[in-house]
Amino acid sequence: MTIKAPRLPVLAIALACSACSVADKELAGYSDPGFGEANRATFAAMVVNPDPQYDDPNPNTSADHAVKAIERYRNDAVKKPERISTTTKIGGGGN
Repeated sequence: MTIKAPRLPVLAIALACSACSVADKELAGYSDPGFGEANRATFAAMVVNPDPQYDDPNPNTSADHAVKAIERYRNDAVKKPERISTTTKIGGGGN
């Protein structure tokens, strides 16, 4: 007597078992020393130093410059920044 098994359940079981054979390397004990380095570097760049040490705790400031800047802002006479070109044109010929 021959028993024929339905193909779909057998195929589904085979597919499920093949997925189990591909083990995650992290779960198997393998750890890449560079894994997550980009995230750690980005996080370190975002962290502010909670106890900064400065050579001069009181930076040089000019109250006179600050007062003039505030007055220009209030009178709508702000100095326009100097325009700086960030591109360079290089001449070259070729017909």
